[in-house]
Amino acid sequence: MDLKHHIRGIPDFPKPGILFYDISTLLRHGPAWKEAMRRLAVLVRPHRPTVLAGIESRGFLVAAPLALELGLGFVMLRKRGKLPGAIIGLNYALEYGTDRIEMQADAVRPGDRVVVLDDLLATGGTLAACIALLRQAGAEVPGAAALIELTFLKGRDRLGGTAFDSLIAYDD
Repeated sequence: MDLKHHIRGIPDFPKPGILFYDISTLLRHGPAWKEAMRRLAVLVRPHRPTVLAGIESRGFLVAAPLALELGLGFVMLRKRGKLPGAIIGLNYALEYGTDRIEMQADAVRPGDRVVVLDDLLATGGTLAACIALLRQAGAEVPGAAALIELTFLKGRDRLGGTAFDSLIAYDD
């Protein structure tokens, strides 16, 4: 099955000149979504994770069902101020400014093997920050994965050597 046929490109969203890769068409096609989860499981399983982490918000749609498929727990990596209780966070640079990623302080334990998931890897800044935050908490991060990779943006180069896999690549 060619999963690329289930991804819709929406031009000029969220602003002119951007081509947005919309995964909602994949999510609503049961057989294609199931196949995507099966393929991600094949990519993630060799990292021997003890927990999966999803990046807000579309990464939750990827990581949570995959965690269920693999019999693992799921951790949310969220934007500032979205989580209750004690949190830890990391500020990181964006192309034009800064942002912050947070997780609950007890979300991972030292030695946990965490694979981070998102819907799409573009420039890699957010994923790199998530990896750094998890390591700051004492977790090992042997790998990361996404449904889609925009290879021309070279986001995997920012991951500090963390293994990265994707199901679909767009080269331009």
